[in-house]
Amino acid sequence: MNQKRIPADDPSGRSSAGHAASDAADAAGGARQDAIDPICQMRVDPATALSAERDGRTFYFCSEHCRRTFLGRPPAGGEPAVHQLALSPGSASSSPEASCCHGETHAPVRMPLSPTAGYTCPMHPEVEQDGPGQCPICGMDLEPKVLQRAEDEDDPELRSMTRRFLVSAVLSLPLVALAMLPMAVALDRWLAPRANQWIQLALAAPVVLWGGWPFFVRGWRSLVTWNLNMFTLIAIGTGAAFGYSVFAVLFPHWIPASFHEAGHAVAVYFEAAAVIVTLVLLGQVLELRARRKTGSAIRELLSLAPPTARVVRDGEERDVPLDAVRVGDLVRVRPGEKIPVDGMLAEGTSNVDESMLTGEPLPVEKRPGDEVIGGTVNQTGSFLLRADRVGSDTVLARIVDMVAQAQRSRAPIQRVADVVASYFVPAVVAFAVLAFAGWAVLGPEPRLAHALVNAVAVLIIACPCALGLATPMSIMVGVGRGAREGILIKNAEALETLEKADTIIVDKTGTLTEGRPRLVEAVGAGRVADDELLQLAASVEQHSEHPLARAIVEGANARGLERLPVEDFQSVTGGGVSGVVRQRSASMHPAPAPAPAPGGGVSGAAEARRVLIGNPALLEEHGVTGLAALVERGRPLEEQGQTVMFVAIDGRAAGLLAVSDSIKPSTPEAVRSLHELGLRVIMLTGDNERTARTVAAQLGIDDFQAGVRPQDKHEVVRRLRSEGHVVAMAGDGINDAPALAEADVGIAMGTGADVAIESAGVTLVKGDLRGIARAVRLSRAVMRNIRQNLFFAFVYNSLGVPIAAGVLYPFFGILLSPMLAAAAMSLSSVSVIGNALRLRGVRLA
Repeated sequence: MNQKRIPADDPSGRSSAGHAASDAADAAGGARQDAIDPICQMRVDPATALSAERDGRTFYFCSEHCRRTFLGRPPAGGEPAVHQLALSPGSASSSPEASCCHGETHAPVRMPLSPTAGYTCPMHPEVEQDGPGQCPICGMDLEPKVLQRAEDEDDPELRSMTRRFLVSAVLSLPLVALAMLPMAVALDRWLAPRANQWIQLALAAPVVLWGGWPFFVRGWRSLVTWNLNMFTLIAIGTGAAFGYSVFAVLFPHWIPASFHEAGHAVAVYFEAAAVIVTLVLLGQVLELRARRKTGSAIRELLSLAPPTARVVRDGEERDVPLDAVRVGDLVRVRPGEKIPVDGMLAEGTSNVDESMLTGEPLPVEKRPGDEVIGGTVNQTGSFLLRADRVGSDTVLARIVDMVAQAQRSRAPIQRVADVVASYFVPAVVAFAVLAFAGWAVLGPEPRLAHALVNAVAVLIIACPCALGLATPMSIMVGVGRGAREGILIKNAEALETLEKADTIIVDKTGTLTEGRPRLVEAVGAGRVADDELLQLAASVEQHSEHPLARAIVEGANARGLERLPVEDFQSVTGGGVSGVVRQRSASMHPAPAPAPAPGGGVSGAAEARRVLIGNPALLEEHGVTGLAALVERGRPLEEQGQTVMFVAIDGRAAGLLAVSDSIKPSTPEAVRSLHELGLRVIMLTGDNERTARTVAAQLGIDDFQAGVRPQDKHEVVRRLRSEGHVVAMAGDGINDAPALAEADVGIAMGTGADVAIESAGVTLVKGDLRGIARAVRLSRAVMRNIRQNLFFAFVYNSLGVPIAAGVLYPFFGILLSPMLAAAAMSLSSVSVIGNALRLRGVRLA
């Protein structure tokens, strides 16, 4: 069967779909063996690349930025922060050469259209292989892991089962008439009993041997591998009824008298075997059609991408297939068209409807320099975009892959069904043997006939298909439902755990707030002027990636202040920054004022100033004097919810900077929704206590902790979990990644850093806290649906098996025909899938 797991990449680090391109690159580069940067996924030459050791392995990096990020240190220099909507590392472009996030050019790492291509079992996702086949555990046909196109509607198994069902139904109808009519219209006067039986055999043989052949093949495989499943019971039950009946027709004198009917004819069960096969085929057809609906989310996502794109090449616009678009191409998007790839507006303006990916109903205005996402819809203007990510690197492709992987994952609750199923089939076979023995010894005449019929009914009705489908069908539909709302579930375990969460921890900056702080105040103290203080602070902060640093730099730019050279830049995580600024000496001494230099600066000797920016604790730690009065001066600003940073120059307090980060308009509603769901909301922030208290009071947050460093967030999550709380952590920054990984469920904002998204079990494509409430409602609805399915499956089998065995016969004279048992078995599977499909309409808002 060639059953195996298929790796997305080969040992050299190249993806399977990129072998040709990589081989060509290797041929061009001789025998050089490139390595992959683990941060940005660029291909680098180990001979010249930067490196670092971890766990006995050597890793290579394209730049100091990636190396520092890997080591958990803030990047030095003026490298930009990397905050882009990507669902996993490795968003390297597909061009012959791609520009890294730091401006360096490297050969790209190509990815296949779908890294998860292959076939897997819907009930046992651990079974994977290259091509179609049957699952060795349950016998079901394997399905593609991910549809490659929205129009992939053809289903060979469904076509085969439908054809077999139609032929079997046509042959079974006259077969049932031949078996039943002699009792009602004295057909035996016109047709001899033996002739009747031979006709029944002729009609039943194609139904059982051709129509039911897949069941016998799967049943035999289950016995050979000892993976007993529903097809084991079907094959044994129908095989026993048909085999006995053929033997009775061929050798009637060898059949015991107790199997003879009143007219001395041997009782045969061709109609039972044929109708059972026909009904099971009907159940398979209905099940396959219903299962196709569970994949509707993937089809809807795939349909968002247009089949073609209008590319500008050599000054001409031409339509090309979507997979022909290359990184760097200029793509024309006209009003009403879907945006084909991810990119940046190069020319024109428009409003873009991003609701299909983010759930945000209002169009977003786009101008040159703004990013757009493939699959969204251009509404008003025509524009040109420069393709940045194509193929499997686009956000849409990564969403499709994440949804597909989550749909195949197994929830912990599935273990209950697995344990029961492992004992269930042997127990049913044993119960059928006991039922046969009981009827053969204690039953009414004809005893052996009753024994055979009831044993077959037990085998047929007890098929565990409903039990096996109970969990995966709900997970598949629920994950797809979340994807349509911009809620991406990494795996089923995260979905199940989120239902149990009682505490939500949220970061302030970028989660509760816009994450785009702006400078409000720059207040110098002593002989330091406001603009001079801001100039010195911005010169140091230009080397930091923190959002607050960007606010200070942007504030200095708005005032037209020149930034000065900086040496010995240092960053204290969660505390602040420091550096030595080379300042013209005259700038700190008002008189005498030298003439302006031609470059716009001030002439005079350069003077080194040690500048320290941070919170009071950091400045006190460095022995800064004169801080108390400045802290008192900043208190009113902090009480207004502003973040105040203090500046020291050469060991003395020199002023303060106040930065404000507006609360998102959606945050108050989100906090109310979380409270309505019975969740406790805790805010962790590196801000001072007064600012944090003001924000918490405005939003009605239950508890908060201020002055929290990244490592403290990790410890807070660990402490709450040790107290018995089930903790969900929401964050969007690199410093949130340890806490996201430590939490029972990590929730990453899709607008945040890649490493935060990789550490989280749930990703909100839109950085909106209301998505957490939707995710919690989704998890509760899915788990409720799974429990309903499991309850129905357990109760169905618990009641069906005894009734099929004849437990009601002594009291009410009721026996369950094998044909009714087959119908009930098929309908049980369809009902489980139908219940799971109800999740497509569940309300999350």
